[in-house]
Amino acid sequence: MKSLKGTKTAENLMKSFAGESQARTRYTYYASVAKKQGYVQIANIFLETAEQEKEHAKRFYKFLKDDFAGEAVEINAAYPVDLYDDTAKNLMAAAKGEHEEWSHDYPEFARIAREEGFPTIAAAYERISEVENRHER
Repeated sequence: MKSLKGTKTAENLMKSFAGESQARTRYTYYASVAKKQGYVQIANIFLETAEQEKEHAKRFYKFLKDDFAGEAVEINAAYPVDLYDDTAKNLMAAAKGEHEEWSHDYPEFARIAREEGFPTIAAAYERISEVENRHER
């Protein structure tokens, strides 16, 4: 694969890694709230989804390792502060985040990756976008 240095795709991969990592942490928090409120099945779904988000983060991060090992990738991004002590609100926040990823962010990142000559990365974004669509439901 050609170098990611100086590309928008590198920035998008780091944004995606950060976003998936934060989603994992949020979902783990949401699971603890759901469990405290007696929603054990919902807690388990949040934990399962958190594990899937971890795998997505790893996938994005691995694309960066060869070109950026020991370096930093600077990004400018905003992430949600959606931590509620209410399972219904947490479900809505999770669905909103998943919707943004599959309907906007990842298709756009796939398009950019393809334009910059990274078809494997574009395909990964497309596959993960399909999973995020299922997460929203």
